[in-house]
Amino acid sequence: MSGGRHSVHHQIDQLLDKLTLERKVRLLTGADMWSTHADPDIGLRAMVLSDGPSGIRGVTWDERDPAVNLPSATALAATWDLATARAYGTVLAAEARRKGAHVVLGPTINLHRSPLGGRHFEAYSEDPLLTADLAAAYVRGVQSLGVAATPKHYVGNDFETERFTADVVVGERALRELYLAAFEKAVVEAGAWVVMSAYNAVNGATMTENPLLAEPLCGEWGFDGVVVSDWWAARSTVPAALARQDLAMPGPDGPWGDALVAAVRDGRVPEAAVDEKVRRLLRLAARVGALDDLTPATATAATTP
Repeated sequence: MSGGRHSVHHQIDQLLDKLTLERKVRLLTGADMWSTHADPDIGLRAMVLSDGPSGIRGVTWDERDPAVNLPSATALAATWDLATARAYGTVLAAEARRKGAHVVLGPTINLHRSPLGGRHFEAYSEDPLLTADLAAAYVRGVQSLGVAATPKHYVGNDFETERFTADVVVGERALRELYLAAFEKAVVEAGAWVVMSAYNAVNGATMTENPLLAEPLCGEWGFDGVVVSDWWAARSTVPAALARQDLAMPGPDGPWGDALVAAVRDGRVPEAAVDEKVRRLLRLAARVGALDDLTPATATAATTP
């Protein structure tokens, strides 16, 4: 472990030690529709997450706060141009900064597997290699300005019909060579700071509870960022807490809160699992400049490609 990374981990652990279980759990659910909770006693400010893949919505949805409207992701993919994809990400990051957002909820990198997919306009292609290369370039562009990118929706979320309840049954080879391949470069090569878990299930387990959050995402790929749920996708207390799901959005209500505190108290969820989620949230805050005394440069030096 490099000295810089060791120092960041040590500082984050010091902050974690100052938090009660209740305060730690509070951080793991959004404060409102688009923001996380602040904890001023440890220098943590709220972070704003904003749609979308082709423009920054911000926290208001009307003519008082207009946004730059970029070409759709499918149009971007038609260029086959990685420099353009990176520039696209940089424009989004500048827009995020202008609107006070810390996290861009994009790129959408699910595959065009069916002509009935209602959100294909915000995803790139049916091809996992083209998608992976463009997504990695987009992530580099966004994060070059200290704004987090969020590859989504991990994984197999290639449709809108029954998206909350559908179970994608897929073999290992297709899962690896198609669905996961679209995400891998954005995580391994571009170093995405956030990944969004999907509504659907894959091979029997809904994605906010799915073992795929641990492997290959966090283990084999080395993802050390935050797994945020798609909005209202986290629907259980214990299974989601035992998975590598970190942040349940939106808030302030959700499946964790007092129910998760109780689950830790009675031994159904180890407090160490909560601690790991909070560490990753604090690391994200440091990377986007929302945590006092931990500069974005320090937090990213050991991991940014």
